[in-house]
Amino acid sequence: MMSSAATSPTQVRGRGPGRVNLANVAVVLHKPRLAENIGAAARAACNMGLTRLLVVQPEDLDQERMLKMATGPSAALIHRLAVYDDIAAALAEFQYIVGTTARLGGAFRQSPISPRELGQRLLAISQHNQVALLFGPENWGLTNEELALCHALVTIPTADFRSLNLAQAVLLVAYEVFLAQAETPPRFVPRLANAFELAAMYAELQDTLVKINYIGHQNPSLWMMRIRRFFSRHGLRASEVQVVRGICRQINWYVRRRLEEKG
Repeated sequence: MMSSAATSPTQVRGRGPGRVNLANVAVVLHKPRLAENIGAAARAACNMGLTRLLVVQPEDLDQERMLKMATGPSAALIHRLAVYDDIAAALAEFQYIVGTTARLGGAFRQSPISPRELGQRLLAISQHNQVALLFGPENWGLTNEELALCHALVTIPTADFRSLNLAQAVLLVAYEVFLAQAETPPRFVPRLANAFELAAMYAELQDTLVKINYIGHQNPSLWMMRIRRFFSRHGLRASEVQVVRGICRQINWYVRRRLEEKG
């Protein structure tokens, strides 16, 4: 345990436009199994200046056991803990979602970045957008379906043994976000569409693309992953989401009219 004379995080980090806006960054734990791991993750987040913790479908919320690990100031994260039954509801407010994964490869786990790269990316994004750092269950991590909700994937470089404790993973990612610094003010990134707005758009877009046979009926989610990646790279504003949905509605109207004419 560090002594009280040690340099505090705020002394090291400072504040300013060249830093990540930590007030806009939250840690989200999906299906954590142990109350102690939630407490330890809260402490790790607090160590790095993050003050928001959300949990989705936790197996154990024993507050006494959580507080054994979340001591001192980090106990405030447990007292303010937000609990959700559904991952989509938990992520709905966030404009930028970062999923963590140790398993690589496959259509859903391509092009991950390191925590250090993430820190640099969030310098601009975090100024006007809510960011979620999403961590999966201790035993198997995030599924492909859950990763599909993310704008970016992060993997923590390790030696041959890749398994990390949940709190260790939170600490390492949060550490790089905490330390990230720009020599010049980061470029302006406007308020992006949040997960709720994007989910509605993707559902409408998938339905439209299936109807016009642009994507296959058998596995539309796989096709949609490519489209999600395209939009995630560029970032969509709420107004742009409405444009895409408007195009979908117009296509659907045209398809219905053609079918009625043929009938």
